[in-house]
Amino acid sequence: MSPSTSVLVIGCGGIGERHLRCFQKTGRASVIACDADAGRRERMAATYGVPVAADANAAIAGGDVTGVVICTPAHTHVPLARAALSAGRHVLIEKPLSTSLDGVAELITERDRTGRQAAVAYVYRVFPFLVAAREFIQRGEFGPVREVTAVSGQCYPAFRPDYRDIYYRDRATGGGAIQDAITHVVNWVESVIGPADRLACDCSRQVLEGVNVEDTVHITARHGGVLASYALNQFQTPNENVVQFNAAGGSVRIELHRQRWGTFAAGAADWTWHDTPVPDRDSHFIAQANAFLDQIEGQPAKLCSLESAAQTLRFNLAALSSAETGTRVEVR
Repeated sequence: MSPSTSVLVIGCGGIGERHLRCFQKTGRASVIACDADAGRRERMAATYGVPVAADANAAIAGGDVTGVVICTPAHTHVPLARAALSAGRHVLIEKPLSTSLDGVAELITERDRTGRQAAVAYVYRVFPFLVAAREFIQRGEFGPVREVTAVSGQCYPAFRPDYRDIYYRDRATGGGAIQDAITHVVNWVESVIGPADRLACDCSRQVLEGVNVEDTVHITARHGGVLASYALNQFQTPNENVVQFNAAGGSVRIELHRQRWGTFAAGAADWTWHDTPVPDRDSHFIAQANAFLDQIEGQPAKLCSLESAAQTLRFNLAALSSAETGTRVEVR
């Protein structure tokens, strides 16, 4: 694929700017920045030397655009993605896929009708140590997984001090710990052990000021024969993220904050660790950009499909419903 391949990034907030920068760093595509905010457009043009556009639908329809990366608030993802597919563009959609199931089936139908590629940017799918861990687990050397525990937390305001002013402040735009944070872990776990069938969720705003969305969430779920628990908060001091898969023949532990995974076989004395560090956080997003460009070229898909993202969306919605009603909710 030549650098003349054009990628339109719609929405140039924090994650959109990262996508823009990382597609540039692949050396395989030129980038156009699209944002309704004039100040952001000026900054993208000045910082990255890219052409800019103000109107998303006009930018999708006009010019020689190969792919569209949608980084707007989650409730706008589906109509923008459908417009891009209808215009013959390939589409990479930021997570979550949406905040409701409205239009999702039609989006999948449009992908199939046009024959274009469509993926959702659950970036864990390209982390090298997660790819290796998933391959090991799915080989079944320790037997079938029977339990999964996932515990994570970070001081979100340290990473996004503007959290009160962005999509995060409102569930309707994809905000809160369920749709914005724990969804990453759930999507990846589902890619390993399969989709969740039912769950129970409790969540609350425990610490973060200036918003009414949850910053802490606890979920118990059943994925077929596997019992799973997910816990996450967005205020603790250490930035830690640990997922453990337990089987009769041993355990697999993933420490995302250390970029490593380990095995502890039955009868062993300690963990055996596999470290796969990357230079910086952009490395994963450059890998994701390359995977999307590969997919456009016809290479095997490595990214999250619309179907998998729709399943994780159903998980998100079930978790929100369970927290509101205090009941166990079916996912599938």
